[in-house]
Amino acid sequence: MSVDSGKRSVDSGKRPPSGPRAELKRQAIVRAARELFLREGFGVGMDTIAAEAGVSKVTVYNHFGSKEALFTAVITDALDEPLAGESSAALEGLAAAEDLRAALVEAARTWVHAVRTNHEVTALRNLVAAELHRFPELGEAWRHRGAESHHPAVAGALRALTDQGRLAIPDLQVAIIQFYGLLVFPHMLFSSYGMTLDEDLTDRLVTSGVHMFLDHYAPRDA
Repeated sequence: MSVDSGKRSVDSGKRPPSGPRAELKRQAIVRAARELFLREGFGVGMDTIAAEAGVSKVTVYNHFGSKEALFTAVITDALDEPLAGESSAALEGLAAAEDLRAALVEAARTWVHAVRTNHEVTALRNLVAAELHRFPELGEAWRHRGAESHHPAVAGALRALTDQGRLAIPDLQVAIIQFYGLLVFPHMLFSSYGMTLDEDLTDRLVTSGVHMFLDHYAPRDA
């Protein structure tokens, strides 16, 4: 491992900077790191990332502490992208839907479409897989975050439906992973081989996946 990638901030217990100005710098750092990681891989230097973001290297370390932490932030932000915008709105609207099954199918279609068409996210996932053998810290950093913190939009929607009594979910973490397994993971797997599932199969997977999920977590007295 390079000295640069293994470096930590001087005070590992220090909280990252906060406030509007600090948040703008954080966004600039993550955006620059994402572009450079995609272009040059994980071996890109922190000096280069700082220069691309228009900040000092000290500022980068003040915000993230290490390159592994920065890389994890880049990946986390990227994986949340398909759940932004229309996908997030569709998930948030589930609690008010009269026909939950139909609404969840439509929300899932929107989400899966965003996953399939975001090629940068696919490239970043593949980069993680390629770098894990050299930098196992990336996997450790990823595992330290729970499923709920990775994808709050999904967690929030499922929690709200459980609170309403429309679903009976005893273990939210397991349910989130199962939801991903039914809807998103097939596309992630095939994309890692440079393949894509066609539109018809994708829609069949979405429809059957939603039905399986709802049937499994339906309240017993429903």
